[in-house]
Amino acid sequence: MDDTRDRLVRKGDYVYGSFIRPEQVDGYINGVNPGDRSDVLGRFAFSEASVDDAVEHARMTARIWRRVSLADRAASVRRFRQAVAKGRERLVNLATRETGKPIWEARAEVIDTLKALDLLMEGGVNMLQPSVQEEVSGRNDHVPRGVSALLCPFNLPVLITATTTAAAVLAGNTVVFKPSKFTPGCGQLIAELWDQCRLPRGVVNMVQGSGGGAGKRLSTHPDIDALVLHGSFSTAMDIRRQVFDRPELPVLYQTGGKSLSIVLDGCDLERAVYEVMVGAFVSAGQRHDSTARVIVESGTYEAFVESLVRHTKRLSVGYGFDSDIFMGPLISENARSRFRRYGRALQVKGHTALLEGSSLTRTKRRGFYVSPGIYEMDWRNGSAFLNEEPPGPTLLIYRVESPEEAVALHNQAFYRLACGLFPSPKHDVADLVDKLRCGRVHVNRSTTSRTVPLASVGLGRASSGHASGADLVRFFTYPRAHVQESRPFDDTYTLPGTHWTAEPSDPLIDLDSMEADDDLGQLLEPEA
Repeated sequence: MDDTRDRLVRKGDYVYGSFIRPEQVDGYINGVNPGDRSDVLGRFAFSEASVDDAVEHARMTARIWRRVSLADRAASVRRFRQAVAKGRERLVNLATRETGKPIWEARAEVIDTLKALDLLMEGGVNMLQPSVQEEVSGRNDHVPRGVSALLCPFNLPVLITATTTAAAVLAGNTVVFKPSKFTPGCGQLIAELWDQCRLPRGVVNMVQGSGGGAGKRLSTHPDIDALVLHGSFSTAMDIRRQVFDRPELPVLYQTGGKSLSIVLDGCDLERAVYEVMVGAFVSAGQRHDSTARVIVESGTYEAFVESLVRHTKRLSVGYGFDSDIFMGPLISENARSRFRRYGRALQVKGHTALLEGSSLTRTKRRGFYVSPGIYEMDWRNGSAFLNEEPPGPTLLIYRVESPEEAVALHNQAFYRLACGLFPSPKHDVADLVDKLRCGRVHVNRSTTSRTVPLASVGLGRASSGHASGADLVRFFTYPRAHVQESRPFDDTYTLPGTHWTAEPSDPLIDLDSMEADDDLGQLLEPEA
């Protein structure tokens, strides 16, 4: 069977341990391969009422699952990891079909998923162990929050969905997750893999739908106890306003917004060009940590720009299942339109197109293909374009006169998830790293380099400040202090002024109260 072209069996929402087709359909998601629009995966029906059903069943099961031992929860996650390993080729093919990314990249994503699940089992289980404090006869336990709602992205539909649901389950929560409207098949397959893990019904639930429909219904549901959103900053702020009257609701926003790199005089130029190019254009520039901006010191600027443009022109753009393809299409026609409009806006504001990004229409397959765009920024003209996320494979280049100016410009950007730093041997790397205000610093590596074992957090608008990796289990729990006194009561240790053992002497008389009572009595006496 060729599962790179077959229509998927649309199973519906996964609620209380069963796939259920919506009784009342609110709409359909059209699953289409962005690299070949003739490859139709099918129409996925959705109903916002399914969100209420999923949350209700998750809440029922939460009372049971939270009491299951950590060892048994870990065993369930371990079975899920085995299911992912067994279904890895199905996941690879489906991720390529739904996102358009090259198959080598989808395979790397699944491998990273397996590594992340292994690390979650190692580090997450240790983090969830209770901490005993013998000197106060107490302990700290990590208590599950309850029902966790997850809104998952399209750019890493396997890695983020699998690891986030696993972290919530390991921490003792029940889960309702909604896959991106662009990757409903990956969401359905991950629900199938959880279904193989012999969990109590209702521990993991999945609902399909759009962000403005099912996503909004889930994120604002009054019965959820934690919320994780992977999406744009504007979406995160909309949700934040909608849940403003629930300050007790823990919310984790991963808005990404892309990253920056810094190239300094005397660096390994060839490495810097390669790593910046890969960081900017892998996944068609749609990764949350893609390199959107590169800040280059003037002494190496001309050589860097010439080499970068020359090598970028050689990149192979095409269908994800073809061999020797570096970059696939954008996810949708809307994304392609935004990419073109952004490039035009840059030039209107006085910036120079070194390599103008444009739509590719003469391709073997009809998809949302574009060529990368590279723009030289006149950032001192009052329109530096530091605050918004450049769409798609767009790279902005800034010339600076010193490392200090490079760091200062970097720290002005609104989104600072990661920084690729390319210094020379003469630079004090530790000092530069200390001055950079970002969640990850990759020295001589691209911003998209794998950092699965390491926890990090995006600064600025890139996140709400919660760490990733195995540290996710901390978000899905809260610490509870438990102190217990087992010694008999000893009245010799009572506090001063309590007079615990003293016999009562003359009663205390509140004269003010007596006078008030006398006055009240006179008022209540009947008139003669």
